[in-house]
Amino acid sequence: MATIYWAGDSTVQYNDITTYPQTGIGQVLHLYLKPDVKISNHAKNGRSTKSFIDESRVPAIYDAITEGDFLFIQFGHNDEKIQDSTRYTEPYSDFMINLEKFVNVARNKKALPVLITPLERRNFDGQGKLTPGFHGDYVKAMKQTAVNLDVPLIDLYTMSREELTKAGDAESKSWYMNFPAGKYSSKPEGSEDNTHLQYAGAVRYAGCVAKGLKELGGVYKDLLLDELV
Repeated sequence: MATIYWAGDSTVQYNDITTYPQTGIGQVLHLYLKPDVKISNHAKNGRSTKSFIDESRVPAIYDAITEGDFLFIQFGHNDEKIQDSTRYTEPYSDFMINLEKFVNVARNKKALPVLITPLERRNFDGQGKLTPGFHGDYVKAMKQTAVNLDVPLIDLYTMSREELTKAGDAESKSWYMNFPAGKYSSKPEGSEDNTHLQYAGAVRYAGCVAKGLKELGGVYKDLLLDELV
């Protein structure tokens, strides 16, 4: 059976005890997949398309991926950090160019690329309403890249906003790494981490990815447990 290779950031990465209880989507997606589907998770905390490429993390994927495998490409959170020249990419130029590089890695090895829009951050206003999205231009740029290159796309951004809206402010807080200072967190007392996930959130959003695979159909749907299709 095929292997899913995953390039992305902290919302995807595999975590160990040093970052417990943080959990990446790529860490739990196997719960939705057939037992013989493997995941090779190359996502890393804090990376953008630029820094992932500049740190020479792509060759490890290129050397291992083979015909019939999949490359899931999920970036955006760190590409938008305009104050950091090591990570920032302009959405409608560098970001799209870098996404094409990842797509070519897969296609050059006869593997199947899938673009996945960035996960939404949890941010509710004083009335408990989800605020306008953070990743707008990067979502639009990724969708345009998918059209330009004829690449399948899973719109995790939109699905995660739907999940957050349904759950609301209080319930969704437990999906993210919100803890008092000193308990799994170095953040000042009273601050919140509305980007990084713990297990419940990772499982919730991995379910969105699984839904996206089902909607794509064909070989993408075939990755899922029979009970889900």
